[in-house]
Amino acid sequence: MDLVGEPRIFSESSSEMSGSSVLCFVLLSVTALRGHARFLEVQENEMSPEGLLSLLSSELKRELPEEFVYRRALRCLDMVAVEGQFTFTAERPQLNCGVFFIGEPSDIISIQYDSVNIDCRGGDFIKVFDGWVMKGEKFPSNQDHHLPLYERYSDYCETGAARPIVRSSQNVAMLFFRLHQSGSSFTVTFRKLMNPFPCNVVSQTPEGSFTMVIPQQHRNCSFSIIYPVEIQIGELSLGQHNDLKRSILGCAGSGDFVELLGGNGMDTSKMFPMADLCYSFNGPVQMKVGCDNTVVRMVSSGKFINRVSFQYRLLGHQELQQMKGNSVEDVCLRA
Repeated sequence: MDLVGEPRIFSESSSEMSGSSVLCFVLLSVTALRGHARFLEVQENEMSPEGLLSLLSSELKRELPEEFVYRRALRCLDMVAVEGQFTFTAERPQLNCGVFFIGEPSDIISIQYDSVNIDCRGGDFIKVFDGWVMKGEKFPSNQDHHLPLYERYSDYCETGAARPIVRSSQNVAMLFFRLHQSGSSFTVTFRKLMNPFPCNVVSQTPEGSFTMVIPQQHRNCSFSIIYPVEIQIGELSLGQHNDLKRSILGCAGSGDFVELLGGNGMDTSKMFPMADLCYSFNGPVQMKVGCDNTVVRMVSSGKFINRVSFQYRLLGHQELQQMKGNSVEDVCLRA
C-alpha cells in the first residue's frame, strides 16, 4: 500500500550487525510526476528493516573476478553497492519505485542508460537524482551542494540519448522510475569513479576512519554516518587560521571550522549541533552521539587547505541505554 508522506532513508549494516536494534525502521522514498511539473511528488513504500539490511549486506559481500560483468534484475525497491549491469522489467504497472546507489567514500557514481523501453508520453519516467532523498530531506543539503536543486535531477524523458551517462557529485545517487505498462523495461550500468577530493559522503559501515581535505575551496563538506556512533577526531588543521581575536564571534564567525552534528534526518541545516571546532590541534577529541545520524561537517572559506582526520565506531546497546538520560539523546529521540 502506498502511503503519502515524507520518504525515509535506507539504512545499511554489515552482516555482523544484522540483529542490531539501534537502527530504526526505514522506508524507501519514491516519487511520481504529474503533468509537466518539474519537481517530484514524494510517496513511500514500506519494507522491513531486515529486508533492507540484507539487501545492502548481500551487495557489499559480492566479490567477482574483474573479467566478468555482474548482472542482475533490479527490484522496484532496491539498494545497489556493486558495479554491474542492472535491468528492470515491469510485470505489472510499477508507479512508485526507487533505487539507492552507493560507493566507497572516495567514489562518485556513474549511471549509464544501455537500453530504455518506456512510454514517456504515457506518463512513464526515469529520473536520476544527484544525492539521496531521505525523510523528506536531501543529502547533500541544498546549502552544501554546488548545484541548484532543479539541476540535481536528470530526467531521461527530457534528455534521452543526448545524455546517456549521468554522474553524481558524491558517493551516493538515486534512480526513481514509474512504468505504467507490463513489459516496459530499462537497463543501466553502474560504475564507481575515483574522486580525488571527496566532499559529501555517506558511510556504508558503522565503523571506520576518514580524512577530509578541502584544498582552498569555498565549500561545505559533510561525512554522514547513519548510525549512533562515537567520533574520535585525531587531527584538525585549518591552515594558518588561528586568530584568537575572532573567538568572540564563535566558530561560525571564523569562516573555517568543523562541527559535529546529530539528528534523525539528513539535512545538516536541521540537525542539532553537538560541538564546534575552529582551532587546529593534534590529539584525540571524542564524543558519543546517540542519534540515528552523525555528521562531521567542515565549513571552509577557501583561504586555506583544511584537513580533519577522524575515526568512528558503533555505539553498543548498553552505551545507548546509559545515554538515555542525556539531554542531547532526548532531543534526538523527540525529533
